[in-house]
Amino acid sequence: MTINKQVDATKLTIILSGRLDTTTAPQLEAELKHSISGMTELVFDFTDLEYISSAGLRVLLASQKVMNKQGKMTIRHVNETIMEVFEITGFIDILTIE
Repeated sequence: MTINKQVDATKLTIILSGRLDTTTAPQLEAELKHSISGMTELVFDFTDLEYISSAGLRVLLASQKVMNKQGKMTIRHVNETIMEVFEITGFIDILTIE
């Protein structure tokens, strides 16, 4: 998985490509811990994300909990496979997906 980030004042955009799974979720979690402080908007761009596992869902849920206190979180450009995972797990009702 590749993580690219863009910061615009208090907006953090995380662009993911590859697979967000048990192996790569700790990498994203560590990046967020260093970057999320002071941000009022967090955007995940999933244009090039191919797969998400339960470990990836856990990181998204933790991020959502933090952003509920600090501002808002949005997920953009979700493919059909990942959208199906969000629907089956009920995350579609928890997350803001555009």
